Amino acid sequence: MAVEERAGSRTSRLEVRLVRRGFTDPEAAVRLLADPALGGLAADPVLLDALGAAPDPDLALLGLARLLEALDEPERHTLRDTLTGSKPLRDRLIGVLGASTALGDHLARHPRDWHALVTFELRDIHPGPQDFLRQLSDRVWRGTATTGADRADALRIAYRRCLLAIAARDLSRTTDLPQASAELADLAGATLQTALDIAAEEDPEAARACRLAVIGMGKCGGHELNYVSDVDVIFVAEPCEGVPEHRAMQAATGLAARMMRLCSDTTGEGAIWPVDANLRPEGRNGPLVRTLASHLAYYQRWAKTWEFQALLKARPVAGDAELGAAYTAATAPLVWQAAERDNFVADVQQMRRKVLDSIPATEMDRQLKLGPGGLRDVEFAVQLLQLVHGRTDDTLHSGNTLEALAALSAGGYVGRADAASLDAAYRFLRALEHRIQLHRLRRTHLMPRDEADLRRLARSLAHLINDDTRADPVAALQREWKRHTVEVRRLHEKLFYRPLLDAVAELPVGAVRLSPEAAKARLVALGYADPGTALRHLTALAAGVSRKAAIQRTLLPVLLGWFADSADPDAGLLNFRQVSDALGRTPWYLRLLRDESAAAEQLARVLSAGRLAPDLLLRAPEAVAMLGDPQGLVPRGRASLESEILAAVGRAGSADAGVASARSVRRRELFRTAAADVLGRFSDDPGEAVDMAGEALTALNAATLQGALRACIAEWEAANGELPTRLAVIAMGRFGGHELGYGSDADVLFVHDPLLGVLEHDAARAAQAVCNRLRTLLGTPSTEPPLLVDADLRPEGRHGPLVRTLASYGAYYRRWSHAWESQALLRAEPVAGDVELGTSFRQLTDPLRYPGMGVPEKDLLEIRRIKARIESERLPRGADPTTHTKIGRGGLADVEWTVQLLQLQHGHELPELRTTRTRLALAAAAEAGLVGGRDAEVLDAAWVLASRVRSAVMLVRGRAGDSFPVDGRELAGVARYLGYGSRHTGELVDDYRRTTRRARTVVEKLFYGP
Repeated sequence: MAVEERAGSRTSRLEVRLVRRGFTDPEAAVRLLADPALGGLAADPVLLDALGAAPDPDLALLGLARLLEALDEPERHTLRDTLTGSKPLRDRLIGVLGASTALGDHLARHPRDWHALVTFELRDIHPGPQDFLRQLSDRVWRGTATTGADRADALRIAYRRCLLAIAARDLSRTTDLPQASAELADLAGATLQTALDIAAEEDPEAARACRLAVIGMGKCGGHELNYVSDVDVIFVAEPCEGVPEHRAMQAATGLAARMMRLCSDTTGEGAIWPVDANLRPEGRNGPLVRTLASHLAYYQRWAKTWEFQALLKARPVAGDAELGAAYTAATAPLVWQAAERDNFVADVQQMRRKVLDSIPATEMDRQLKLGPGGLRDVEFAVQLLQLVHGRTDDTLHSGNTLEALAALSAGGYVGRADAASLDAAYRFLRALEHRIQLHRLRRTHLMPRDEADLRRLARSLAHLINDDTRADPVAALQREWKRHTVEVRRLHEKLFYRPLLDAVAELPVGAVRLSPEAAKARLVALGYADPGTALRHLTALAAGVSRKAAIQRTLLPVLLGWFADSADPDAGLLNFRQVSDALGRTPWYLRLLRDESAAAEQLARVLSAGRLAPDLLLRAPEAVAMLGDPQGLVPRGRASLESEILAAVGRAGSADAGVASARSVRRRELFRTAAADVLGRFSDDPGEAVDMAGEALTALNAATLQGALRACIAEWEAANGELPTRLAVIAMGRFGGHELGYGSDADVLFVHDPLLGVLEHDAARAAQAVCNRLRTLLGTPSTEPPLLVDADLRPEGRHGPLVRTLASYGAYYRRWSHAWESQALLRAEPVAGDVELGTSFRQLTDPLRYPGMGVPEKDLLEIRRIKARIESERLPRGADPTTHTKIGRGGLADVEWTVQLLQLQHGHELPELRTTRTRLALAAAAEAGLVGGRDAEVLDAAWVLASRVRSAVMLVRGRAGDSFPVDGRELAGVARYLGYGSRHTGELVDDYRRTTRRARTVVEKLFYGP
């Protein structure tokens, strides 16, 4: 009993020691240590210390026990003695077993491979491609393998033996991350070469028919491979002398395909890694193997920007060395010309966005490689800078990310501090990726969730973690990871732009800066059309030691990125300089830029989106403040606007001052509406967005008219006494339909009603004077945008009196009105002046616009005739009828006249049709069965798209237009506003034509009839 107690006590003490050394399952560890295979190792404190230092002590002990059990007794004795007497072996073997279950499994299957870790000859401390090739060949050709299957397994076993040695050097920190990655790439090249040799031995006739070179791409080509990764390759071949090309290509394709299968076949010892040839011309749809001439023909004619970016890492790794060298020599010039392509930077950035969009939402916060702040952000940023500046600087021609980053820093293309931070973050993230993959030798880039996995990673990377990992290693790892991802995101956003400021700023003595030529090259790559002027703007903004310059130097790298993402970066930078010149000394403006990142981004987007919003802002730059207000871009309602305008008019001393105040409010609110529209604040639904913008502009113009009318009446009364008549303003056209665009005139009718006892002549003269004064004051050129008041829809047009009495309107409409005037009155809505008079006008016109018997046949024919005449005579000379938004095929007029005809025919019996708004009337007609549901959708889509195009043209050009702009930058701006991206203008125009063509088919059926 006493003996059992003493034994139990010893066991308990051993468990305590094991827990202190990091074991999580001491009971299982005690059982393993009692395994006879371990011999006296269980009592060796040095071995226990080594196990305790492993990333996972429990896993290391289990792997060691399995290895010893797999050896015969003499070999087992040799290993135990070597472990006891050799610290290098102990560190390497325990390190591998504690980090990798997969390599532990390999050692259990092939236990004699532990000898690969005993000692290293001097040349093998950092072996190169030939060293690996020799080791693989020894196993494949000089071993016992005699069949293809045997040699394939021999290759896989030999590969993992080499991998074991690389991992041992990596985990024992005999080598650093770049060297380990380079060794993995060299091992991959040797493996591909050996697999190709096996394929050639199996089909010697094919081998004699062609010369085949294997070009490493991606991380393999860049000498920065992971432990487990697809090995990206491209195959290039040439026929041997006397062999027809088609025969040589067939032979080369067979050899290449067999080589790929040897590496990726999962039978026997399992796959080494997949060989991916999808970076070849035409991807998986193209031939697996091409001649060099075929490659060049494709790249010179068809290749996309990302394919040149991929070629940056191309490197011959196997096969015919001379042909591989010829391939890289021929393609390298094409790589360094890629930055001259149109939309180069936009293409690269779009590729990065596609990668982000492809990540499942559940993986976004765990992605080491593809997520924000991950490895791909570093690689894309470095490659982008290489491609821009590598045209003139050969020192940047490296396929290795860290080497290229160092060269960029040395050349002044990246700031030294930024390069050092990025280098450290990249090394940490790659090391973390390596350790995750090494555990089970599986291809993954996701941070694990399991606590044990995270603990093993933290212990393995303790030397790279700034925090103390002893108390809570998992928390320390998570903090370090997040710190580096945040740093990468921060640097990725400014890496491309910060050196541009350094190029124009005062730098410390000895600091390296971009040359003016390099700075201009970078600006051109970003899309700036006039890099010299852009540099002058940057100089003006960033130079000096003032607080303003310091804040702008901090913000400009991000702003330059936002400007570059627009259709016109030059305009964005110019507008920002003008706003800053006007407000630079204003404390609230500097605080807004410094503290409100969302406001700064909104400002950049607005300033580079076109001319209208910046022009409005530059007339009163203090409107920038609304970008910092969460509710600042919410359009105001009619009541609020009218209240402010009437108050301003009431305070003014004259009609001129009052109307000027009203126009000032209108300019500010136009900017609010335009900014909200540009930034997509109205609605994600295009139709709703059009309705909301139209409503906001209609309310603004109505309030402005009300204020101007009040000011003009007050002026007349100050000079002449009480106005002898009541006045009302009736909105017409798109104004009455609440469908105004940014460039729309205000179509109106003026109606008056003399006061009791006043002669009609005197009343008409007073009303005429007030209305003429209103039109003059609202339309006079000034610093505020004009509001042109158009009264040409009045009876007798511009030849008739500007203002009529209600009775005169009634008499005219009863006796002289035409069908088109009844149609025009469908949009009539009182908007200003005497409310009761406006209501009376509406009651007067209702019988005309909603006739009780519908539309007589003669009126129907007249309406159709007028419409046909407009189509044939009013289209501007040279205009394309398929893209003219107003009177072109399937445009606004087509849809509106069709809907209005339905209102004239059925409005008397269907109250829902009695609306001035096109979309509401169309929806009511569809609900009533007057229009088929699908036809209504087609008409609505065309009307919405045409309205959006008109708005976009005005926002981008700063002046109204009914057709797509001819200028490429302006058309790109329109496309961007409509959500197409500046490089998809052709797609936009095609979609417009398709949409309006369908609408025209419906119009011909509904409006013109059979």
